[in-house]
Amino acid sequence: MQILKNKALWITSFLIIGLCQAALAQQLAPTATPEEAKITHWQMPAIGRGFMEIPELETAYINPQPTAHDDGIEVGKLSDYVNDTSAVIRLAKEMAEGQHGSYDSLLISQNGKLLFESYFKRGRIDLPHPQSSAGKAYIGLTLGRAIQKGYLSMSDLDKPIVHFFDQLQPEKFVEGVETITLRKALTMRGGLQISDEAREALNTRTDLKGQAFVQYLFEHTAPVTPASQAFSYGNYNPSLVLHVVDALVPGSVWAFIENELMAKMGIKNYDLSRNSASRLPDQWSITSRAMVKIGHLVRNKGVWNNEQLIPSAFISQTIDRVVLTGDESIFGGGKSVSNQGYGYFWWVTDIEFNGKHYYATSAQGGGGMYILRINELDLQIVTTAHHRNDATQQVIAEHLLPVFVKATRR
Repeated sequence: MQILKNKALWITSFLIIGLCQAALAQQLAPTATPEEAKITHWQMPAIGRGFMEIPELETAYINPQPTAHDDGIEVGKLSDYVNDTSAVIRLAKEMAEGQHGSYDSLLISQNGKLLFESYFKRGRIDLPHPQSSAGKAYIGLTLGRAIQKGYLSMSDLDKPIVHFFDQLQPEKFVEGVETITLRKALTMRGGLQISDEAREALNTRTDLKGQAFVQYLFEHTAPVTPASQAFSYGNYNPSLVLHVVDALVPGSVWAFIENELMAKMGIKNYDLSRNSASRLPDQWSITSRAMVKIGHLVRNKGVWNNEQLIPSAFISQTIDRVVLTGDESIFGGGKSVSNQGYGYFWWVTDIEFNGKHYYATSAQGGGGMYILRINELDLQIVTTAHHRNDATQQVIAEHLLPVFVKATRR
């Protein structure tokens, strides 16, 4: 009799969970109003408003069975992949309540399928979200696309960057800039050291289109030495890479990004701000679903819709631990995150659960933007947020990694 009661209780609980998940799945994902759709960056002086002014959602959208859209993303059902869907839903609710920071979205994929989709606070399914430094990862992929198209080769990564420009004045260069290669720039080892005064002056210029911007950097840096070419985040490395692409591809890098990367992946809803000095793309804004697609492109070794968009060898190096950066300052880290390294504008860490370390690679943006992949589990987590001091990788280690490690696929 007791066995029958326990079985009935189990069946009732299972039905309740199923009904709750069905109710969650029937919600409509929040969309941007016409006014909100105009806001794509942290600050947009032209319209006098910024992303931070978007009103927070009154009700969180949490869907463990994402809706299929005509966007090239294959969807699945979370409960078909994990036993404990409640743990994932609980984390999303905690995020919506601000318990872990100011998150705007959480999307989870496994085996190339989107299994979980949620939006809260300033998150909207159709609103491009500011990417901060995650945009550096997209610059790297843009270079990879130029390689696939034949405008340069993988062996060119070890050539000096000055090799790719034909309008520079080498006699005005500071000593050592000729040692900066594409590979060094991709791994934040270019070695430029621009003084605060030169940086401030650069920010006021509006006449440094194209190679003139590179000329300015090479004239105003401190001498480039082996010591200065140790890993140093930022320092105009992404800008150098983007200028190389702009110099090599026909037309402009703007058109190249649009036609050869975004359009190829069916990403139409995005925005790029313009650097005031160089007039080249600066800050990126894309939707959370577009972030999912970029992660899937990396998962598929550069293939999208049966077309090789980026060389597989370039993808492999992109997510490799090319440089060890140390564990003193791990963005989004915590006690379970270690062994931090860097590939081609992508970060690498080990995330630990139950004594085992899982290799994780991620595009990261200050404020809480992540495309994080754990290859061994074929697991991908996308987040967007608007807070600086996040612990996203530690949150993944504590709340999501256990669920998927223990999962038994049905």
